[in-house]
Amino acid sequence: MTAKKPFYLTTAIAYANGAPHLGHAYEALVSDVMARFKRLDGYDVFAMTGMDEHGEKVATTAEKNGMAPQPFTDQIAEKFKGMSRDLNNSFDYFIRTTDKNHYIASQALWKKIADNGDIYLGDYGGWYSVRDEAFFGEDELTTDVSTGKKFAPSGAEVVWKEEPSYFFRLSKYTDKLLDLYKRQPDFIEPENRRNEIIAFVSQEGGLKDLSISRTSFSWGVPVPGDEKHVMYVWLDALTNYITGVGYPDADGAQFKKFWPCDVHVIGKDITRFHAIYWPAFLMAADLPLPKKIWAHGFINIEGQKMSKSLGNVLSPGDLINFFGVDQTRYILTREVPHGQDGNFSQEHALARVNADLANSLGNLAQRTLSQIHKNCEEKIPQPGVFTDEDKKLLDAVQKTLLPAMRGHAEKFHFHRMLEDIMRIAYDANAYIDVQAPWTLKKTDTARMATVLYVLADVIRCLAIAMQPVTPTAAGKMLDQLKVPADKRGFDSFAAALTPGTAIDKPEGVFPRIEEEKKEATA
Repeated sequence: MTAKKPFYLTTAIAYANGAPHLGHAYEALVSDVMARFKRLDGYDVFAMTGMDEHGEKVATTAEKNGMAPQPFTDQIAEKFKGMSRDLNNSFDYFIRTTDKNHYIASQALWKKIADNGDIYLGDYGGWYSVRDEAFFGEDELTTDVSTGKKFAPSGAEVVWKEEPSYFFRLSKYTDKLLDLYKRQPDFIEPENRRNEIIAFVSQEGGLKDLSISRTSFSWGVPVPGDEKHVMYVWLDALTNYITGVGYPDADGAQFKKFWPCDVHVIGKDITRFHAIYWPAFLMAADLPLPKKIWAHGFINIEGQKMSKSLGNVLSPGDLINFFGVDQTRYILTREVPHGQDGNFSQEHALARVNADLANSLGNLAQRTLSQIHKNCEEKIPQPGVFTDEDKKLLDAVQKTLLPAMRGHAEKFHFHRMLEDIMRIAYDANAYIDVQAPWTLKKTDTARMATVLYVLADVIRCLAIAMQPVTPTAAGKMLDQLKVPADKRGFDSFAAALTPGTAIDKPEGVFPRIEEEKKEATA
């Protein structure tokens, strides 16, 4: 038996400073869709997410809440684990940067970079944003003329800080990074994020050396050999990607199997850290680079950016309580285009769920299987000779769909993948209306059997295809067709149903969400 090809995917670990919101849910969900997709496509997947717990902002927030940092981050971690469970995500490992093995890995990476001569001690002064955990150059700031306060590109206020600091020789890697982006044009996706990074690295004078330690607070990984300093939170946090696969044991089976990572899934606001700092750190430590940094956009609510001041922040639980888990997964996957900002609208989401899931796919399955159960002795019927119309529909799901899905998944175009799936569902509904098996029951039972068989096998393939996005509902559809567990992977698209297989009376898997519910919960 051929060994499965490994696939390692990470989701940017959430910052332990508040409750999960819809943006966190989308990021975790799109990662889970990819992980499930790859498992179904025969890969040995290791998917990881987790919690970034260090830094001044976390320590300050914990203090404001009357807590020490560790119990504070313990509470936040449980919230994010709960979000992942609620969304039915399938991560293999939830890493925390307070884990003992992560301290070991972070300090080992620091030592390796230092041994290679790329860390030195100095003094640093600069404009610092506590919220962003980053220093910014004067040319990156905006100033409020009425107050004189300065603000980072994110809108966070900055303060001037001076302290002793260890520095990383980031300037040394300007040309090496530009060469990386040239050699691997898909290292950063989408293209607009890649162009932003190239422009930043190419600026006159190149990259400046990076301050990578702090002495003004102690909540972090101690610098090895100088514990007055703690590591810059981004050096610590980024190291989680190799901690999770066993670093510093670079000769271990887990590390050798899964590193370099196939893709880091991140938000667009942290592209610079992942696409500049992270590969530079790895180059300095003589470690292989990840294959891809994929930066997704943000989710707006009813056309506006989520904001506490606007009162439009949605939690994942809000959507799950209203729409259901699989429906929420479908909405978020379907409505956010590749790498762009998406928009959540209650009205549009409701229409989408009812049109695509309830009226199209769900109704197709319900009326087809009900007719089989009623008119074919409760068994998958024996088909006769397939017509051109039959073959066209079967070929669309058995032969054409999977290659298209793979092409979309490679680019994280899951919204396009769902478009293709739903297009076939619409075609199947048109097919059943034209073929009218309820009429054939009276005039040509053999043809009725063929039509219902074709429809049942189309539903089987559509259910297999929908598993990464709506795993529970798709699983129920496959259960109703009595598809064995080992025939639900992508290698089974062409397997076809076995005539004569007994089925139970079908039950709907995508109930329509009525207007009354919307009005009652508005």
